[in-house]
Amino acid sequence: MPDHVTDPDAAAAWLLARVEGPLRIGAPLALGKPHRLLNALYARIERDPSRPLQLYTALSLDPPHAGGNDLQARFLRPFVERHFGADFPRLAYAQAVARDALPAHVQVEEFYMQSGALLGSSQAQRAYTSLNYTQAADAVAQRAPHAIVQKVAACEGSARLSLSCNNDITQDTLDAIAARGLPRPLLIAEIDPELPWLGGTATVDAAFFDLVLTPPGPYPKLFGLPRQPVSDADYAIGLYASALVRDGGTLQIGIGALADALSHALVLRHTDNVRYRQILRALDPTLEDHPLVREIGGLEPFATGLFGCSEMLNEGFRKLVQSGVIRRKVHDDLGLMQRLANGSAYTADHARLAEEGQYLHGAFYLGSPAFYDWLRHLPEDERRAIGMRRISEINQIYGGDETLQRLQRRQARFFNSCMMATALGAAVSDALDDGRVVSGVGGQHDFVAMAHALPDARSVLMFRALREGAGNPRSNIRWNYGHTTIPRHLRDLFIDEYGIADLRGMTDEDCVIAMAGITDAAFQAPLLEQAKAAKKLERGFSAPAHWQRNRAGVRAAALAPFRRDGSLPDYPLGSDFTPVEQDLLRALTWLKASTGSVGGKLRTVFAALLQRAGDNDAMYLQRMELERPAGFSEWLDARLLRLALARTARA
Repeated sequence: MPDHVTDPDAAAAWLLARVEGPLRIGAPLALGKPHRLLNALYARIERDPSRPLQLYTALSLDPPHAGGNDLQARFLRPFVERHFGADFPRLAYAQAVARDALPAHVQVEEFYMQSGALLGSSQAQRAYTSLNYTQAADAVAQRAPHAIVQKVAACEGSARLSLSCNNDITQDTLDAIAARGLPRPLLIAEIDPELPWLGGTATVDAAFFDLVLTPPGPYPKLFGLPRQPVSDADYAIGLYASALVRDGGTLQIGIGALADALSHALVLRHTDNVRYRQILRALDPTLEDHPLVREIGGLEPFATGLFGCSEMLNEGFRKLVQSGVIRRKVHDDLGLMQRLANGSAYTADHARLAEEGQYLHGAFYLGSPAFYDWLRHLPEDERRAIGMRRISEINQIYGGDETLQRLQRRQARFFNSCMMATALGAAVSDALDDGRVVSGVGGQHDFVAMAHALPDARSVLMFRALREGAGNPRSNIRWNYGHTTIPRHLRDLFIDEYGIADLRGMTDEDCVIAMAGITDAAFQAPLLEQAKAAKKLERGFSAPAHWQRNRAGVRAAALAPFRRDGSLPDYPLGSDFTPVEQDLLRALTWLKASTGSVGGKLRTVFAALLQRAGDNDAMYLQRMELERPAGFSEWLDARLLRLALARTARA
């Protein structure tokens, strides 16, 4: 049986006493990191060059910092304290990395970063490891770690522990270590009572670990991702995507506003189909007769339901399960799945599937406090229907029971987001053209490749057509870009707010025309000229007249009635912000976009000086601690805030 301690510092001492010299440690991504243990270990090693430390991990989550007195900081401070908790144990090494302040004898290698948070960190950029998620376990094994540390859940009355939020690569890593003939690392668990218990393949005997740490209370909140508002463009993308999902199929989604919009659209399709079709017709009258919708998707409610199979379980899956969209169960009995597929299943097979089958598989989970609360309070039959699996089982069909997984993952749709796409079908998702990493490849390439390996699957990359740069919009469809995540030979489906581009098996000329057809109207001409110069398009080609409808105002006008009546709410999956904060966030977003250039800033300041006080301004100014401005800077901030509130007010 494992040793037990209650003091994180004692656990750090236990580890250091068993490993001499340099220390190499593996830790899961996101929630699975044992914060208290890692902080205790870092505190001992930080000033001791005789104990070099290498940490192999990913996604070291850190709540936003709210220093200063600008409008963003004033908004964030109360929210961060309420949402994350004043006692949230920030990871000391992560804060050091962000400041480029890691000591020379400490190195942190990550294969995925908190999006955009470490673009300015030389230490993070130099120590980044570019990997597909399915390669991460062997990459850690290659480093021959001395220990793997992980947060786990305990269940009263059970002798087992649950890997809960991170069943992703721990066991795959141990297998890879054994395959290399390396010694088994020490395994240390930190029990967190806040972590939801998930059973089945997510559980291990307590003896799986060499040391179990049970820190004393009070226990801080789990890291909760604040749910973001969904824009008109996001909704347009989600609605287009929802029409490509086939009833009885398989669903994988990423995270963020685009995934939230897609989840809401699928729920609407199932629970209010009349309204769903009204919205689609307003958005795009041709969508109901689109060849792809007829061939691979559908608009009807889900009679059979979907099977969810995604590396990350998140807020969208909660909503999809609760609404009955995700309910198609699969089983790990190959014979049973074969009989179901060929129509020869027995009555007993259907009974076993109903009792033992699962409708949702994931490798890790991450979401809001409401999402964690849902997992904690699931009825037992629903809890059994969720299977936390290894990443090698989720992100690929090779290396395990390929025949079984092909039967389970029929009509799979893999929806992921990218930052930019090229006219020839490459995708930019993880880094900038100068090589700096925004986030990481994660599982995106895994799912794109799997979509080509499964006979009836499709990969769908979603992105917004425009981005703001120094106050000026720029197209996210480029002729070329200095870095790509998904190569053009794996091109499949792309969706932005202007429509769907089907590139699978297409010629370069057809790809250019399809991508130009979903490019914002202001950027179509230069894109077409570049294609002609590169001999990919005939000189005489001209853009069809209907492409001129690719303008933000057209989409906003089409969706406006449904935004007003609540069919397309700002926060379709719920909000972590108060109603006052939601209004403030909308106003601050407008203000940031309006002051992105020198000219825009001057125009906005001038308009703010003329802005009259609104009837409800006082409660917003009070929330921002600007009700009694001290000095000219605060006075101007108050005026700017009033203007932004007036410009973004909802009827």
